[in-house]
Amino acid sequence: MAAPRALPAGFGELEVLAVGTVLLMEALSGLSLNGLTIFSFCKTPDLRTPSNLLVLSLALADSGISLNALVAAVSSLLRRWPYGSEGCQAHGFQGFATALASICGSAAIAWGRYHHYCTRRQLAWNTAIPLVMFVWLSSAFWASLPLMGWGHYDYEPLGTCCTLDYSRRDRNIISFLFIMAFFNFVVPLFITLTSYQLMEHKFSRGHLQVPALIAKTMPTINAINYALHSEMVCRGIWQCLSPQKSKQN
Repeated sequence: MAAPRALPAGFGELEVLAVGTVLLMEALSGLSLNGLTIFSFCKTPDLRTPSNLLVLSLALADSGISLNALVAAVSSLLRRWPYGSEGCQAHGFQGFATALASICGSAAIAWGRYHHYCTRRQLAWNTAIPLVMFVWLSSAFWASLPLMGWGHYDYEPLGTCCTLDYSRRDRNIISFLFIMAFFNFVVPLFITLTSYQLMEHKFSRGHLQVPALIAKTMPTINAINYALHSEMVCRGIWQCLSPQKSKQN
């Protein structure tokens, strides 16, 4: 189990403050945008469709990543990790589970769009609900394995947040990383690329290109890409923000 420790040598007050500030901005922007998506889904009946359930699941996952970044931002601004070794394990699990749910959720949305646009059939609830359940149960399963001894959660180099320990070179962590990466990165990436390439073939358009600070920007990017670029979601958000005008319309 990880034990609380002071900041490592080589990191000054300015570096820690800068990291904490960036994490705070990423956390607040991710929570705001994804929170707006979740709120609009709950308040607007027209948005409660099987396809948008996949977007809701992704927004919840990205909100979890943003909460994880918020905890890291607070501890960075405090210049120490104040939550103890058990808090480190919980923080690592929560961040890893929501990150995996975000990756797999993006692949699920890609497949859902392929299903809708290429087969010309609406996604059904009896497909969308099991798919969302699989994404979250699978993510929780893989994130729980380090707590049971396969893999390991530890402090990131700055010492103010916790994640999967990539620095170890023993057989335990290497075997976990390779197998976990295949099922949670390679397979979702293959599904995403294949789905969008098939849609590109069909419609002859589009092109897809698929460290801690960079990873925590994904909630904001996903909210803009999957939710705020949707005409129906934007309409639902507008209805939530201006209910009187919606009634008149």
